[in-house]
Amino acid sequence: MNKEEIKILAIESSCDETAASVVRNGREVLSNVISSQIELHKLYGGVVPEIASRKHIEKINQVIQEALDEAGMTLQDMDAIGVTYGPGLVGALLVGVAEAKAIAYAAKKPLVGVHHIEGHIAANYIEHLDLEPPYLCLVVSGGHTHLVMVEDYDKFKILGRTRDDAAGEAFDKVARAIGLGYPGGPKIDKLAREGNADAIPFPKAKVADSPYDFSFSGLKSAVLNYINKANMQKQEINRADLAASFQKAVVDVLVEHAMLAAKDYHVEKVALAGGVASNSALRRGMKEACEKQGYTLCYPSPIFCTDNAAMIGVAAYYEYCNGTRHGWDLNAVPNLKLGERK
Repeated sequence: MNKEEIKILAIESSCDETAASVVRNGREVLSNVISSQIELHKLYGGVVPEIASRKHIEKINQVIQEALDEAGMTLQDMDAIGVTYGPGLVGALLVGVAEAKAIAYAAKKPLVGVHHIEGHIAANYIEHLDLEPPYLCLVVSGGHTHLVMVEDYDKFKILGRTRDDAAGEAFDKVARAIGLGYPGGPKIDKLAREGNADAIPFPKAKVADSPYDFSFSGLKSAVLNYINKANMQKQEINRADLAASFQKAVVDVLVEHAMLAAKDYHVEKVALAGGVASNSALRRGMKEACEKQGYTLCYPSPIFCTDNAAMIGVAAYYEYCNGTRHGWDLNAVPNLKLGERK
C-alpha cells in the first residue's frame, strides 16, 4: 500500500438515516451528509421498515452527490466504495448495497462491505487521532449492547452482549410508556436532568453465568409495572424522577460491566460507541469511573454517535488496507455478527 492518500466514498442506510461521506486515510472526514427520517417515523412511534426503504431510494443519489460535492471530488477520485451490509433492516440495507455495487461497477472501483457495529467502533478514530487497538469498547445503540475487545482494526472479540432488549430499545419503550414519543433516548436524557435519579429503586439485572452480559427486559417490565400500579391507584407519576431513575439503572449496569471487563482484561483505554453513547448520563458515568480507575476514555461527538457514513468510511479504510474486497454478489445480511465475514 504505497499510495499516500486513500479516499473512500462510504454509504450507510441500515435503518432510518440515508448517509454518505468521503473519508481520507481513515481519519479525515472530508464530507458527512445525513438525511434523517426521524420526523416521518415519529408519527408511528418507531421506525417503519417499508417507509425507511422507500425514503432511502428517494434520497440516496442526492445524498451521495452532496457528499462528493462537499468534498470537492468526483467518483473517479475515490479509491474504493464502502457500504454497510449488515446488521440492520433488510430492505434499508439492500438500498445501500445495491447503490454501492452499481457505483463501484460503473466507476471500476473496489467494493468494501462494512459491518455496522464495526463502523460505530471506528467512529472513535475520527477525533481521537492517537487511538489505536487494543482497547475495550462499550457499544450501546437501539439494536445492540455489546462489550467488545478491539484487538486490531478489524479484529474483535465480543466479551458480553444483551440477552434480550438492547439499551436503546429499552429507552424507546420506556419513553413511549411515559408519553415522550420517539426517539426515546434523547427525550429521556433531557427529562432525566430535571428528576431525582434515586427516587425509584429499579432493579439492575445480572446474568448469573456471564458477568459481562446485559439484560434490560426485567428493568423495562419493572418500569411498566410501576406505571400500571400508579395508574390503578390513581397516583400521579413524577415523569422526571421516573426517567432519571430508569436511566440511572441502565447506566449503572453499563458502567459496572465495562469497568469489570477493563479490569479483567488489563486494558488502559476504554471507548464508547453507538447512538446511546451520546447520552449525557452514560458519558458522565463512564468518565467518572475511568478517571477513578486510571483508564483513558474516548467517545465520538454526538454527530458521529448516531448512524452516519463517516464511521463506515473509517472502517472501510482499515478493511481496504487489510485487503478486504467484496464481489458483485455482496448481499444485505440483516443479522450479521460482529467479526463474521460474508
